[in-house]
Amino acid sequence: MTGPRRDPDGELRARLREAAGVHRPDRARILARVERGRAAEDQEPARPRLPDWVRVAGATAAVAGVLVAGGCAVASVVRDDAPARHPVAAPPGSRETGSPEAGSREAGPLWSSGAVDPHSNEFWAQSNITLGTSTALTALTVELRVAQTGSVTSTGAWRSLPADDFTFTLDERDGFLVYRWTLKEGRTVPAGEWMFAGQYNHGRGGRDAGGDRYSAAATAASGPLAVRGGFTPGG
Repeated sequence: MTGPRRDPDGELRARLREAAGVHRPDRARILARVERGRAAEDQEPARPRLPDWVRVAGATAAVAGVLVAGGCAVASVVRDDAPARHPVAAPPGSRETGSPEAGSREAGPLWSSGAVDPHSNEFWAQSNITLGTSTALTALTVELRVAQTGSVTSTGAWRSLPADDFTFTLDERDGFLVYRWTLKEGRTVPAGEWMFAGQYNHGRGGRDAGGDRYSAAATAASGPLAVRGGFTPGG
């Protein structure tokens, strides 16, 4: 006769329940492990905290890099779109030749430029003729022609060379106010850069100097010379 059949799984579950019932956790041992873990953490070197100004500087540098990269493109556009400015008077090292309408501004040792003075205003203006020569001139006549654009009347004239060396005349003909300086016989113009200026009132508002002209005829050791041209805006 066979005995009762054994149930290994049931016996295992019964033993586990019995062991769980009698188990009591060792609280002291658990607390000791926790304390040891905390002590180990306290002994680890702490990471140094960066000062606030270092973090701010780093962020600023990153932003600046982006702005520089984008700013180069913006500056290029602004530069390409900006209108060119014309000098009031070309320096001796950069002589120019005018367009066919303005005539030649350079002839051998003689060069010239014309500009409306930047101090002109809505009622009054001054036209400047700059004449440069690298050699002495034994004869010279400078003529300024200011177009009669409305209420143009002369208020004076001057030149940077001695007044006693020139004869000055003022006329109005063919729709122009004409200023003329003529070097007296026996006088000379030394090498250098000289200015001749005519002053005048005009109708209120900005005046268009596009119709104004100047010319200069001179004599040097090399022979006769002549230049002429128009006027660039002042300012």
